[in-house]
Amino acid sequence: MNSLNAAPVPASIDALVQALQSVGYFADRRLATAVFLALKLQRPLLLEGEPGVGKTALAKALSEVLSRSLIRLQCYDGLEQREALYEWNYAAQLLHMRAAEMLTPTLRTDVSSLPPEGALAALGRPGGGSVAPMATAARDIEAEVYQDRYLIRRPLLQALQAPAPGAVLLIDEVDRADEPFEAFLLEYLGEYQVSIPEIGTVRATATPVTLLTSNRTRDLHDAVKRRCLYHWLDYPERERELAIVRAQVPGASEALAVQVAEFVGRLRSQPFANAFQRAPGIAESVEWAKALVALDTIVVDPEVVSDTAGILFKQREDVAALTRDMAVQLLQPADADA
Repeated sequence: MNSLNAAPVPASIDALVQALQSVGYFADRRLATAVFLALKLQRPLLLEGEPGVGKTALAKALSEVLSRSLIRLQCYDGLEQREALYEWNYAAQLLHMRAAEMLTPTLRTDVSSLPPEGALAALGRPGGGSVAPMATAARDIEAEVYQDRYLIRRPLLQALQAPAPGAVLLIDEVDRADEPFEAFLLEYLGEYQVSIPEIGTVRATATPVTLLTSNRTRDLHDAVKRRCLYHWLDYPERERELAIVRAQVPGASEALAVQVAEFVGRLRSQPFANAFQRAPGIAESVEWAKALVALDTIVVDPEVVSDTAGILFKQREDVAALTRDMAVQLLQPADADA
């Protein structure tokens, strides 16, 4: 996307709702209010909720609405700072040093026998040792190898250095990373800046729109939450889910779209929800509707439910729990429960 032609922030909550709907994302007013305030106050927004409720999709929709590039940092257990922020191009730095050796005999004597990281340490890289006092030429090389051209930017640094009006940064599934990584994020979340030992403090060129998502597999530290606006994103109500199915599966008849929305909505409700480890998300509703259209389904019946249960559920136990008798109950008209 061309950031030079970026769209302005919608002027109101209603305008934001309409803008999101124009790109296929149907937000209720509470969610739209949280997003609107995050944009106006330039604060990160932490979205928590069950998998499949539209947290990641919101970041994608916002990038379209605002015409800003989307930068995604996918979190996982063991994620390191260098994978999120930056790292140095050691190979290019070493080539630079080898070229310098040809012109500086003293430097050749000191570092030629060292591996790449050892050679950088010998030049005074923070945290490294020293094999011998370096000549003035070596100190000059030290400054040269830590130039911008040798810096490999990862998502956080890319977001901070994105040209005006800025990027949309998605820090996805932050609950999968460990607590030290949360602590590392605090400077960025609180001040939109990061500290790089060899360069100094890097501040945002333009404030990035920042969304963090969490499936709440563990509680995040209060320090992270204090730096963000917060919204719990729940499963959609029937009318919103029906609107999503209509928009995402235009080939579905109105009757089929209604059946899908009602069936999945009831499946998530009590007492049926207790039978499953994880209820289907919006993504599963949409995929199920697409599958039913592909099967030329006119009316959903228990046999079709049984045959396509693997689209609604991703756990063997959940597929087995969706029995034919349960499907019959779920397909009954809503007034039949009264």
